[in-house]
Amino acid sequence: MFKFLKEVVSGSGTGLKDLPYNIGEPYASAWGSWLHFRGTSKDDGSPVSIFSLSGSNSQDGHLAAGRNGVKRLRTVRHPNILSFLHSTEIETVDAGSPKVTIYMVTEPVMPLSDKIKELGLEGTQRDEYYAWGLHQIAKAVSFLNNDCKLVHGNVCLASVVVTQTLDWKLHAFDVLSEFEGSNEASSGQMLQYAWLVGSQYKPMELAKSDWAAIKKSPPWAIDSWGMGSLIYELFSGMKLGKTEELRNTVSIPKSLLPDYQRLLSSVPSRRLNTSKLIENSEYFQNKLVDTIHFMEILSLKDSVEKDTFFRKLPNLAEQLPQQIVLKKLLPLLASALEFGSASAPALTALLKMGSSLSAEEFRVKVLPTIVKLFASNDRAIRVGLLQHIDQFGESLSAQVVDEQVYPHVATGFSDTSAFLRELTLKSMLILAPKLSQRTFSGSLLKHMSKLQVDEEPAIRTNTTILLGNIASHLNEGTRKRVLINAFTVRALRDTFPPARGAGIMALCATSSYYDITEIATRILPNVVVLTIDLDSDVRSKAFQAVDQFLQMAKQHYEKTNTAEATEGTAIGISSLPGNAGLLGWAMSSLTLKGKPSDHAPVASVSSSARTPTSSNASPAVDAPSTAPVRVSSTPDFAEHLVPTSPTSTDGWGELENGLGENDKDGWDDLEPLEEIKPTPALVNIQAAQRRPVSQPVSQIKQASSLLSKSTPKLSKDEDGDLWGSIAAPAPKSSKPLSLKSTVTDDDDPWASIAAPAPTTKAKPLSAGRGRGAKLAAPKLGAQRINRTTSSGM
Repeated sequence: MFKFLKEVVSGSGTGLKDLPYNIGEPYASAWGSWLHFRGTSKDDGSPVSIFSLSGSNSQDGHLAAGRNGVKRLRTVRHPNILSFLHSTEIETVDAGSPKVTIYMVTEPVMPLSDKIKELGLEGTQRDEYYAWGLHQIAKAVSFLNNDCKLVHGNVCLASVVVTQTLDWKLHAFDVLSEFEGSNEASSGQMLQYAWLVGSQYKPMELAKSDWAAIKKSPPWAIDSWGMGSLIYELFSGMKLGKTEELRNTVSIPKSLLPDYQRLLSSVPSRRLNTSKLIENSEYFQNKLVDTIHFMEILSLKDSVEKDTFFRKLPNLAEQLPQQIVLKKLLPLLASALEFGSASAPALTALLKMGSSLSAEEFRVKVLPTIVKLFASNDRAIRVGLLQHIDQFGESLSAQVVDEQVYPHVATGFSDTSAFLRELTLKSMLILAPKLSQRTFSGSLLKHMSKLQVDEEPAIRTNTTILLGNIASHLNEGTRKRVLINAFTVRALRDTFPPARGAGIMALCATSSYYDITEIATRILPNVVVLTIDLDSDVRSKAFQAVDQFLQMAKQHYEKTNTAEATEGTAIGISSLPGNAGLLGWAMSSLTLKGKPSDHAPVASVSSSARTPTSSNASPAVDAPSTAPVRVSSTPDFAEHLVPTSPTSTDGWGELENGLGENDKDGWDDLEPLEEIKPTPALVNIQAAQRRPVSQPVSQIKQASSLLSKSTPKLSKDEDGDLWGSIAAPAPKSSKPLSLKSTVTDDDDPWASIAAPAPTTKAKPLSAGRGRGAKLAAPKLGAQRINRTTSSGM
C-alpha cells in the first residue's frame, strides 16, 4: 500500500504523477474549503484551473459534498457554468495519518473578487461590466431553476469565477440538489449539504430549516435570495457579514434597486424570478450588454443589420472598457469573421481593436484569422484586407506570406476589376520583401509584366513604381534581365505621361544596379529623347536623370584616368541621393490618389483616372516611343507596347531576347564592315573588268566599288539621323549590309528609302563579240516565228 502511495504522489508543488496536469501557484481565495490553483496541461502546456479538497478520511462530510459538486459540474453544461475537464481522488499519507484529496480540473478561471481588483474599473464602465456579469450569472441561475429544476443553494461572490475572456461563470455545486427529489417529507432528499452555506447567505426559511415552506415556494426562491446577496457584495465591495447588511442599499444603482428589493422579499413566493430579472430590468440595457448580445446571436441577424452594426462598432468600441473589448469582443469578432457569419465591415473593426494589442498578442489573437480570410472568395473581404494590409503586413512571417497569403492574393492580378488589380499591386509593397526568389521570378514578375501593359494607365504607372521599389529584393541576375527592359522599353514609351515619368524616376532610383556600359548605351540614349517630351514634368525628370547619369559617366572617366578604380566596377556613387529618397517617393506614389497634375509624374494615379485624349490621338506623343528605337538601334521595338511572350520566365524575358541581338552597344551591326569579304555581286563586277569592255564603264564600276568601301559608316549615320523615324526596319540577316556599297551619291536624301540595286551577274557585258560591240536587242516571240518562216522559204 505504501509503495503504491509513493508511486502516485509527487513532491509538493510539482503535481501528481497520475494527474495529466501540473499544479501551479494558488489563488488567495476560493469557495468553501476548496483550494484554487493555477495549472497547465502536461500535453500542450495550455492553462487550466485545478481545485483541490482534502479530508481526513473518505467518509468526511466535506469530501462527500465535494464529490456531489464534481458529479454535478460534470453533468450540467451551460455557457455560463464552469466547464469541467477532469477529476481524480487520491489517498496519501501525511505525517503518519491518511489523507484523501479530490482534484478537479476546469477551464482557466480566476476568482471574481481578484479580477475586479485587477481591472480597476470605475464609473460608467464599471457599471456596464457589472451589468454584463450579473446578466450571465442570472442566465445560469435561471437555467438551473427553471429548466433543470435544480437549486444551487449558495449563490454569492465566492461562487463566481471569471474566464480569460472576462465572462462570469457559476460554480461551487457542492450544495446543489433537485428541487423535489421525491414525494417524501424527509429533508435529506433536498439540500442535504446546506450546512456548508454560511448563515448570512441563508434566507429565513432555510435558516429555520422550514422544509415545508421551502417545498411550497417556487424553485427560484432560494437562489433569488442568493442573487440579491451577490449584488450587495458586488457593489459594496465587501463580503457579506450578516443578513441585516442586505438592507443597506446606498451602493445599489437606482435602476437596479427595485429588482434588488424584490429578489430579497421576505415572502418566498414573491421573490423575483431570475429570468424576469434579465428580461425586465432597465439596468441591463446598456451599450456593452447590447453589443455582446448582438455578437452572440450574430448568425440570426440579416445582412442589413450586420452591416449597420459593424459600421458603428469601431466608434462604439472606443466607449467601452478596453480590457473587455480586447478580451471579449475581439475573440467574438475574430470567430465571426473566420466562420463567415460577419460581413466585410467587421474586418475594419477587428483591425482597429487589434491595434491596441502588443505585437505578440496580435500575432496570436488576430493574425490567424486574417491569414484564413485571404482564402475567402468574398471580394469585399479581399478588398478590406488589401486596403488595410499596412496595419498587419509587417507582422506576417515570410513563410506564411510565401505559402499561405501570396497564392490567394496573386489571383487579384488577373481580376476583372481594375480597382482590385490596383490594390493587389500596391499590396506587394508590403508582401514582396517576404517572398522567396522562386516566387519572385516564377510568379510575381510575370504578373507585373502583364500589368505593365494593362489597359488602365494608373496600373501601368504603379507597376513601374513598384518594380523600382522592390528592385533591392531581386537577385543580381534577375535585375540584369528585368530592370532596364521594363523601364526603357515599356515605361519610357508609355503614352501616359505619369508612366513615362515613373520610368525615369525608377531608373534614377535603381541607378546603383547598372554598370557604365549599360548607362551609356541603353539608359542615356532612351532618357535623352524625353527631354523634348510634350509633358513638362516628364521633361523635368528627364533632365534630372540625364544630369545624374552623366555625372556617373564623368566619375567613371575620372577614376579611369587616375587608376583609382578597377576596370568593370559598377558606378553607384552619384545614385546615393536617389536611393535615399526612394522610400518617400514610393510610399507617396503608392498611397496618394488624384490627378496626375497634383503629384510628381511618378505619383500613383487612381484606377479611375482616364488617359488624356492627346496621349492617344496626337502623333507627337509617339515621338518619345520611336525615338529611343532610333538612338539605340533597336528597330524591333518601334511599337509602344511589346506583347507579352507566353514563354517568358521572368516577365520581361521576351524583351531581353529582342535586345540581346541589336542593343549590346548600339553599333554591333556596323563593326564588321571594315573587314567584310567581297560579295558575289562585287566578284562578278571585278570579273567583268577583266573582260573586253569599254573603258568608261569600267571606270564607273571601279569608282562605285571604291566609294562603297570608303564611306559606309557616313552614309549610315546620315540616313539614320535624317530618316530613322520613317525608315523601314533593317533586316536581321547579314546580306542587306552590302546594299550600301551600291550607293553612288552621298548627297541623295532618298538613298535610305530608295529601291535596292539589282543583283544580276552582268550577263549583258559577256554577250558582246568584240571590243566596243553594242548589246543585241532582246529577242521576242515574234522573231522565233520569222526564223521559222525564213527556213521554210
